[in-house]
Parts: sequence; C-alpha cells; structure tokens
Amino acid sequence: MRSGPLAGSAIGLFAVALQCMQPVAAAPASAFGPEVQVGEARGGYVGTMHVAPFHGEVGTPFTVTAEDLPPNEEFQLIWRTVNGAWKVTESEYHGREYVPVAYEMAKVRSDAAGRVQATFETPEDFGFVHDIVLQQGERLLTQAGYSIDMAIDISPRSGPAGTPITVAVKGIGWRNLHSSWDLLYDNNYTGWMSAVTTHGSATFTIPATGHVGDHIIEVLHGQFTFPYRNMQQSPEPDRPRWAIPFTITPGDPVLPPAADQQAQTHVRLPAPRGDLVSTPRFSGVGEPITVGGEGLKPGEDYALNWTRVIGNRMTGLGWEESSTPVAEATADANGNVEFKFETPDDLGGTHGLWIDADGTKQLGTHFIKMTAFPMDVARGPVGTTFTLHLKGVGWTETANIVHLVYDNSFIGYACAFNSQGDVEIFVQATGAPGWHFIDLYPGIYKGMEKDPNNFRIPQLTYADDHPGEDLPGFHFAFEVTSD
Repeated sequence: MRSGPLAGSAIGLFAVALQCMQPVAAAPASAFGPEVQVGEARGGYVGTMHVAPFHGEVGTPFTVTAEDLPPNEEFQLIWRTVNGAWKVTESEYHGREYVPVAYEMAKVRSDAAGRVQATFETPEDFGFVHDIVLQQGERLLTQAGYSIDMAIDISPRSGPAGTPITVAVKGIGWRNLHSSWDLLYDNNYTGWMSAVTTHGSATFTIPATGHVGDHIIEVLHGQFTFPYRNMQQSPEPDRPRWAIPFTITPGDPVLPPAADQQAQTHVRLPAPRGDLVSTPRFSGVGEPITVGGEGLKPGEDYALNWTRVIGNRMTGLGWEESSTPVAEATADANGNVEFKFETPDDLGGTHGLWIDADGTKQLGTHFIKMTAFPMDVARGPVGTTFTLHLKGVGWTETANIVHLVYDNSFIGYACAFNSQGDVEIFVQATGAPGWHFIDLYPGIYKGMEKDPNNFRIPQLTYADDHPGEDLPGFHFAFEVTSD
C-alpha cells in the first residue's frame, strides 16, 4: 500500500501531466511593460523619490517624483510584484508560492535640475505594498513604496430570492495577513476567496438568501481558516473590513438550472500522452467513451484495462493501484482497434488506460468529471430529508471533498474516497416557508501548508483559482412549505 504519490505505473505517469494543468500565473492585467531585472544598489542610494498619493484602488492615478538625480540622463522606473502558483503533485497539495518579478513602468529622462516626474494608473495586481524602483542600467538608484487598496463591489444590489450576486474583489494581497479573505452572509460563514493565480483579483457568485428585506455581506480577513473578528486589536489593525447591504425584493425566485445543465463543458487537460486516445477526453459516469489504438496485430483480440486507486485515507494505510478490464475489441486488417464502453462508476480525475500488445503496454488517459443528480425531493415542510447525490468526485487532496452551504451558511463537507467517487449527502430542510438555496463548492482536503490554513472550507473562487483539477460547483433550491 502507498500513502504518497504513485509511481511506476499508468497512473504514476501523470504527476507531470497534472502539474501541467495548473493555471499559468500571468502578469497583471494592466502590466506597464516588459519584464525586467531589478538592478543592485551599489555604492549607496542616489537621489530621492516619493509617490503621491501613496495608495489607491486599481485605476487610481498616482505620480512618481524623483529628485537630486544626475541631470539630463535616462532612467527606468520599475514596478516590483510577484507571480503566484499552486504547488501540487498528482495527488498532494503543497501550498502556494510567489516568485518575484518586475516590469518596466516607463523610461524617463531627468531635466537639467536632476528631476523626474511621471504619472501612472494603479495596475490590476496583488494588493498592498509594492516597490517602485528607479534604476539606470544594472544599478538601483532609489525606490519608494506604493500600496494597492483592496476594493469590493457586488452586483446587483437588490433582487428576489435566489438572485445571483456577483462579488468582484480587486487587490487581494499575497503576503501573510493580506492573502486570506472570508465572506459572511448575515453573520453566517459562507467561504473563503483566493487570488493566487489571478494576481489579486477574484470574481464569484453567491445566491441571495433569506427573507424579503435587507441582508449584510461581510468580508473579513482570516489567516487561520475563519474570520478574525477583532482585527482592530490585531498586530495589523488597519486591514480593511466591509459590510455591504443587499436587499431581497418580493417576486418570483431565481432558481438554479437543472443539475444536468450544470455539468462541465470544459476541463483543463494536459496534452495527450501515450498511444491510446479517448474520445471525448473527459466524461461523466455512465457517458459513452471510445478509445482508439493502432499498430496492433490484425485480427488479434485485445482487452482495455482501466486504472484506478483504492484504499482508505483515514486509517493511515494509504491507497494502492488497481486495474480492471472495461472493454474488448478485435484489431482490424490495418491493426487499428476501437473500444466502446460507458464511463466507469469511479473516482473523478485522471485514469490510466492500457492494453497488452504482445508484451508491450500501450498507454492512454481519460478524465472523469464530477456530475450531479437532481434532488430526490424538492419541497416539503421543515424536517423533510432530501438527498444530494454526486458521481465522479475526485481522490486527490484537492478534489476528494465537497462543501455544503445552506442559505450561504457553511454546514460541513463530504468525502468521496472510500465510496469510490460516489457521494450522497442527506440534508434536513430548515428555515421559514419559502425557497432555500443549497450550494456545493470544491475545496482542499489537506496538505503540507500551515499558514494560511484554508483546508476543509468552501473555496468560493474555485472556478478561476482552484489548485489541481478543474472542478465544478453545484447549486440547488428547496421550497419549505407551511404544511
């Protein structure tokens, strides 16, 4: 049995493939110019520089002024930032990393008095402090700081129950105490928002829930899983806090689409590897697959094997690999073969495919996506039990749990590993008569990271910034009756 990454097998080939699936950390959306190297401060600083104002939201103009420089000479103004990335293997979560990078803001020329001045717009980038550097060639002359303020907006500001509320955040930071922000709805913890690979920007939606009238959406920092409530007494008391009203109006509810209409239509996948090609390259449990191979012995019968992982994470025994035949076919006169079968009822994520071709294995891969069934019961009085049923939930540390949020209140998670990707969650209907909204969000089960601690909580920004696999969220509605 293994308790770490798999190796030396059809599955073990995909450690690199999964890493290739990670979002590429891009430069800020409004990056000033080309990437450059920052010079060294040799022989002491030359001149002075200041920025006015010294902070602002994305798009805010600011002016950089430098004085006491060599007159009539050209310099570079440099913006220093980082690129963020998630660190994952084929099965494990190792945290996040930020690599320093710098961009040329402009080339500037000092006047006869040795003065430089230039005005810029605050770029869309990680929030809080950035260095602005003035350099000449490989020598850093002077520098100053500029801070990007976090900004949050919601849209719309009112609507009937179930209205999708878009939360747009800019300027999330990357350093400790600046990177991990939580959302609460009417004093209920909903989830956390990340911006590791999106350079400080985050956009996601939550449903409008509750009675007709005003509701409050709060955003607070939470380094250790949940919001820090007395931030004003913390070591960094000036971190921002938000309380934004949303008004639920009378009218017909905005209900989520049917479960089958929420299925993924796109999954980020690595380039095909191996000799066997599956069509489509990803599918839900029960959906048809065709796997093709070539270069085989004409007229020979072949068995296609499907590779999976089985085991128990909780006992410490880890897991092991298992293969089982899923289809048989005969090679045609040209040595080509096609296997047709339905997607196995198995864990989500990448699975190995292989056939034994006269002692040599031909390999391929297929990806199972997560899918959801309709709720078995959609209305009833308080106490009614209804079931949320998923297939194809994953097995890696970034994919093997889903988080349940009822009326924007996080009420627990469900794990898929022991049940081989099949998840059933039994929920009790609660609340006042009317419509109530249930959301399932991906998250991170566990990992080596300790600070910040964002394990086993809903990741609201999963669609744009989830580590590891592309995963869906699912959204449901239940009508509590007065019967």
